[in-house]
Amino acid sequence: MLRFSANLSLLFTELPLLQRFEAAKQQGFEAVEIQFPYELPAEQILEQLQRHALKLVLFNVDADTLLQGGEGLAAVPEKRAQFREAVAIALEYARLLQPDVINVLPGRCLAPQRLEQYLQTLRDNLRHAAETFATAGVTTVFEAVNSHDMPGFIVDSSAKMLSLLNEVGHPKLGLQYDIYHMSRMREDCAAFLTQHIDKIGHIQFADCPGRGQPGTGSVDFDTLFGLIAGSPYRGWMGAEYKPAGTSYDSFAWMKTH
Repeated sequence: MLRFSANLSLLFTELPLLQRFEAAKQQGFEAVEIQFPYELPAEQILEQLQRHALKLVLFNVDADTLLQGGEGLAAVPEKRAQFREAVAIALEYARLLQPDVINVLPGRCLAPQRLEQYLQTLRDNLRHAAETFATAGVTTVFEAVNSHDMPGFIVDSSAKMLSLLNEVGHPKLGLQYDIYHMSRMREDCAAFLTQHIDKIGHIQFADCPGRGQPGTGSVDFDTLFGLIAGSPYRGWMGAEYKPAGTSYDSFAWMKTH
C-alpha cells in the first residue's frame, strides 16, 4: 500500500504555513513534509502535528542561498563550518519532531575547475550528517536535481547519486529519489526503481515537464506507483508538486492511487 505525504512547502500555499497542517489532514493525508521548517519553532510544528494527528516524515538541512541561485551549503569548501552549524540546528528539530529522514541538498558548483574539491567536501559533509542524525534514529538522504531547473547542480543524475552513495558508504545514508527531477533528465524511472529501490530512503513526485500534479504531464504514474506498491519499499511518497490551479483541486490522483 502506498503512503502519501503532503509537501507543505509547495501545497496549500494559499494559507500560512501553520494552517497547512489542518488543510493536509482534511484532504486525507496522514503525513507531511516541509522543505525548510526553520521559520517556525520546532515546538509550534510539534503542536500542529499532535493537534491534527500527523507525522512529519522529512525536512531538509538548510541550504543557504541555493534557492536564490547560489551554490548552497553542502559542497562549498569554504562553508564547512556553516554546514555543521546547519546540521546541529536540524538535529535539534529532529530530536523533537522525529522525522524518518532528513535531506541534504548537494548544491551547485559555479566554478567547474573546482568540482572535485566540491565533491570531496560533499562526501565529507554527507558522512558527518549521516553520523550526526543517526544519533536521533534518523536516516540521512540526498537527492539529484535536474540541471534544467538548477544549472550547475553537481548531482543531476541517478548515476551520480549511486556513485556518491557508494563513495560515502555510510549505513545510515540513502537516496531521496525524485520522479520529477529524473523524468526531467529523461531517465527511465521505472528501470531505476526496479533495480535500486533498496537504496531509497524517500520518494518524491510531480508530473513532468511542468512539475504539476499527476495527470498534468507525461509521467506514467499508473506504472510507477504500481511498481513501487509491489516493491519492498515501505517509506512515504512525498507529493511535492506545484498545483495547476488550487491545491484543493489537485488531488484527483489520490482517488486513483
